[in-house]
Amino acid sequence: MKGIIGAISGDIIGSTREFDPIKTKDFDLFTRRSIFTDDTIMTLAVAKWLCENKDSKDVLIKNLKYFGNLYPNAGYGGRFYEWLRQDSPEPYGSWANGSAMRVSPCAWVADTLEEAQDLAYTSAVVTHNHPEGIKGALATVDAIYLARVGASKDEIKDHVEVRYEYDLSRPLDEIRSYYSFDVSCKGSVPESIICFLEANDFEDAVRNAVSLGGDADTQAAIAGSIASAFWDVPKSISYKTIHRLDYTLLNVFIDFEEKFNSV
Repeated sequence: MKGIIGAISGDIIGSTREFDPIKTKDFDLFTRRSIFTDDTIMTLAVAKWLCENKDSKDVLIKNLKYFGNLYPNAGYGGRFYEWLRQDSPEPYGSWANGSAMRVSPCAWVADTLEEAQDLAYTSAVVTHNHPEGIKGALATVDAIYLARVGASKDEIKDHVEVRYEYDLSRPLDEIRSYYSFDVSCKGSVPESIICFLEANDFEDAVRNAVSLGGDADTQAAIAGSIASAFWDVPKSISYKTIHRLDYTLLNVFIDFEEKFNSV
């Protein structure tokens, strides 16, 4: 299976290590404490927007607010939580990685890279209108889209480095030695992309992301979203992921997959 399942799987796998960091790739992918968090909820809110009306920013805001308030204790940042509570919310200049964690559906809907970028921009700017917040979403959607259409790792790396000026040449072993929790796009999106670039398969990409010891669920969601466009997500992982979604989120996932045929 390919598609947004990668972001959701990464989130659930990384959920147990968000506040319990590790510096090893040797860990259980799923435990009884593995749950979906805000990464999954917002990814599916974006998916719902794209199913309903991808040309309407109002529909996007409606879905972000609806799903965010439906799951109020999912781990949102403080400013996003305030945004959810407003009647007429305005973007608040965020540079955090929430824009990148939720962007993957845009890459599966788009027919061109430019369309993926336009959708990603819209998905980010309603909250994360800081240049770094937008940049993180765009770099992530570009990597996913390029992987989806058959680009090589070297082609993806070169594109992201040139267009977004991210340094993707640092080895993970070096990053892991000093890395710590960082919710900024600037300090987590490049590292998440590197986790994909150094991986051998989908599972390896997610293990790489968690092993950095940072914002584990979000970085695994970002790395997983790219990896699931490059490789198939193993049935054992997709099965355990899907069975951790509740009825509401599962229906959104199914509707998106059926409409856009990303499997």
